[in-house]
Amino acid sequence: MELKLLLLLMSLTVAATATTAEYVRPPPRKTLHFPWDRKPSSQPQQVHISLAGDKHIRVTWITNAKSSPSIVEYGTSPGKYSSMAEGETTSYSYLFYSSGKIHHTVIGPLEHDTVYFYRCGGGGPEFQFKTPPSQFPITFAVAGDLGQTGWTKSTLDHIDLCKYDVHLLPGDLSYADYIQNRWDTFGELVQPLASARPWMVTEGNHEKENILLLEDGFESYNARWKMPFEESGSNSNLYYSFEVAGVHTIMLGSYAYYDEYSDQYNWLKADLLKVDRKRTPWLVVLFHVPWYNSNEAHQGEGDEMMATMEPLLHAAGVDIMLAGHVHAYERTKRVYNGKSDPCGAIHITIGDGGNKEGLAQRYKNPQPEWSIFREASFGHGELKMVNSTHAFWSWHRNDDDEPVRSDQVWITSLVSSGCVAEKRPELRKILMAP
Repeated sequence: MELKLLLLLMSLTVAATATTAEYVRPPPRKTLHFPWDRKPSSQPQQVHISLAGDKHIRVTWITNAKSSPSIVEYGTSPGKYSSMAEGETTSYSYLFYSSGKIHHTVIGPLEHDTVYFYRCGGGGPEFQFKTPPSQFPITFAVAGDLGQTGWTKSTLDHIDLCKYDVHLLPGDLSYADYIQNRWDTFGELVQPLASARPWMVTEGNHEKENILLLEDGFESYNARWKMPFEESGSNSNLYYSFEVAGVHTIMLGSYAYYDEYSDQYNWLKADLLKVDRKRTPWLVVLFHVPWYNSNEAHQGEGDEMMATMEPLLHAAGVDIMLAGHVHAYERTKRVYNGKSDPCGAIHITIGDGGNKEGLAQRYKNPQPEWSIFREASFGHGELKMVNSTHAFWSWHRNDDDEPVRSDQVWITSLVSSGCVAEKRPELRKILMAP
């Protein structure tokens, strides 16, 4: 992007003054109910894709036929498949419900920024996706706490309008809440988007279902939404990391053990040791329960995790932290240990995808010094990493049935500000501690 254009866009940035929006919201919308669609038992359903390591994509789908092969045929021309890969399957049961055959197949190596055409299981409809670019710019769509309401559909429609490369979802996907066929309807609802761009997700409280008294409680989530945890050295699908186009993204688990003796904490230290800020100058973190939240809803729920992990992530120079859980939108200044800090992270709460529980409309007053903008409306975010030093964040309210940009800010990376180099001794000390 030319310097003049960059300066012009930066001049349009919203002023950094604390704001609580007074937008008058329309009434809530009902949960969507889908008509019964009896597909052939072998036809792929609920198709979605995710990143699976460098130049690889994981394709996931479900069939009702137990004998359906877990193969994906793919190529760069419609109807012409030059490559094929075979994957693995899983399934699960809960009371009178039995899932279909859940297929996970990793394809690649793939070219960057390229459209591929593919079909699953050797038949059925053809899908297509575009791989992310290998370098800046890259755009992430962000929306958490989706559910399956009319507002969810509006959010998805608006995300579909933006030119994004990867979708980030900080927890609470389907709101199935033990009703297992709601996982299936959610998969069908998001398929048009999730089959065309990678969806990278982490778990929320509504994914924890404790099916058949299983200890971890994430049986259906783990079976359906497999993420690249093994590729990132994690031993749990509840936390992992991935890299794409100059961005190292860490997906943490708010509902996995996170104390200093936990597997997650030790994995996080090991993952941060591998981060090369010359290769990935941007460091982004996602989790479900926000650490900086001035809404009355879910106050203090992230305090213990923050007390354990914030010093580590601050020392690592995390640029942006994205969370859900609170059904509203909020953006902070750069903050650390409860106070403004030029080397701290910007925290964004975006649990406003459209869930059935409605909006969290009560905020604490006075507005904290670290809180810049907050509004209880449904919507989605767009995070564009323009280059190694500048990113543009915008939040788009969808309560008008059209995406209205209601908040925006240019963000300068901590690498370019010197914070990362300044804190490197502190980081090494923490990472190398037993």
